[in-house]
Amino acid sequence: VQLQASGGGLVEPGGSHVLSCAASGSIFSIDLMGWYRQGPGNQRELVATVTSGNSMAYGEAVKGRFTISRDFNKKSVHLQMNNLKPEDTSVYYCYGRIRLVTKVGGEYWGKGTPVTVSS
Repeated sequence: VQLQASGGGLVEPGGSHVLSCAASGSIFSIDLMGWYRQGPGNQRELVATVTSGNSMAYGEAVKGRFTISRDFNKKSVHLQMNNLKPEDTSVYYCYGRIRLVTKVGGEYWGKGTPVTVSS
């Protein structure tokens, strides 16, 4: 399984940006996909996740500003980020809890895409 993220880049404070992640491989089903982030010297933290039942969870730092959506038929998730702040600067990692065609489930991480919020 591979998780391919796209959309990282430079954004001005107060601006909006979208991250996308697509899963590929021998996938039977997706239980959950989402995003975590890790800034310099910090631990990896939850940004947002969404389950196959469309249950969403958000980190406290992004509640009310970020929105996650999913299209598991296309094996993808999108993160709409609004009112971005300099403290949102981080490397964003796509995460998935995925079941393979062998019915074996596992956790998978993408390589990370950097988002920099700066004027």
